[in-house]
Amino acid sequence: QLQLVESGGGLVQPGGSLRLSCAASGFTLDYQAIGWFRQAPGKEREGVSCISDGSTYYVDSVKGRFTISRDNAKNTVTLQMNSLKPEDTAVYYCAAAPPRYCGSHYLLSSGMDYWGKGTLVTVSS
Repeated sequence: QLQLVESGGGLVQPGGSLRLSCAASGFTLDYQAIGWFRQAPGKEREGVSCISDGSTYYVDSVKGRFTISRDNAKNTVTLQMNSLKPEDTAVYYCAAAPPRYCGSHYLLSSGMDYWGKGTLVTVSS
């Protein structure tokens, strides 16, 4: 069974950090583009970051605060989130797609074939 599972969400104070992981089973992430998306209550889903063939993308609102990385040996992709703000509060999802759907300046959700169920990140004092 092909599956993506997110973990690492939780409650953190503003300025704090969280590390989200996206683990794959049933397929390898080596040759996939992996994207992180988020959806806050009452808002549309937003592409946050992606990694593919050495390229990484970040939406402007997280640049300098979030870092995406891949561990092929563990078949996981990690999103390190620092200096968190209340506006980062959302359910975060990872998704996998062919490499062409992620570049250094774009992330295309239309190409995402597999999605995880999400992990909740709450930034609040």
